Amino acid sequence: MVERRLPRRRALIVAVIAIVAAIVVWNVPLFDFLLYPLRLFVTFVHEAGHGLSAILTGGRFINLTVYANGAGVATTAGGWRWIIIPAGYLGAALFGAGLLYLANRTHRSRTIMAVLAAAVAVITLAFTDLLSTAWLVGLGMAIVLGLMAWKMRTEACLWVLNFLAVLCCLNAVVDVTTLIGNSTLGSGRIRNDAAAFSAEITPLIPGWFWAICWSGIALGLLAAAVWYGIVRQVKSAL
Repeated sequence: MVERRLPRRRALIVAVIAIVAAIVVWNVPLFDFLLYPLRLFVTFVHEAGHGLSAILTGGRFINLTVYANGAGVATTAGGWRWIIIPAGYLGAALFGAGLLYLANRTHRSRTIMAVLAAAVAVITLAFTDLLSTAWLVGLGMAIVLGLMAWKMRTEACLWVLNFLAVLCCLNAVVDVTTLIGNSTLGSGRIRNDAAAFSAEITPLIPGWFWAICWSGIALGLLAAAVWYGIVRQVKSAL
């Protein structure tokens, strides 16, 4: 796979357009049907954040589930719950920020996309049930990303990576009102993470406080990725 390096200014224009498009599309109900598969993928990333943080803190990642309505749950055992619970939103935000930074700093968008496709495929095969929604979402996205990395131009891959990155970063930000408004633990839906953290880790601090904190951190990560991955390059190019 030979990757053509984009001129810096052209790459920056592509990145800015992708970021603006992601923010607009995510917040316009008219585009909900187009975003549906991507919302399921963001849920996949969110739940993978819970599971992988369990592994990193000495626990086990048992299963990843994505529901057709866009909710999801990661089944884990052991590990540090104070890290595992917020790792859904914060993990998705960190993933998005890292993806945006790498795509725009390295200009290796096709290579990054190929690596991402492989990682999603591994997580899917290792932690989802055969023919489940999570399995279909993960394997489907891995195949699509792999084909894009193989067939699409570097410029197009950069646009897609930036678009996905912003969607993942927005996961915590756009859900903040739902997080604040939901005070029950339910059955593991992503909107209950803040309430779960409050109940299990900080009983004296309400869930809405953590919802706001996580959203702020997610915005900070996105802003840092935009600054170091794009804005500083624009300044250096002037």
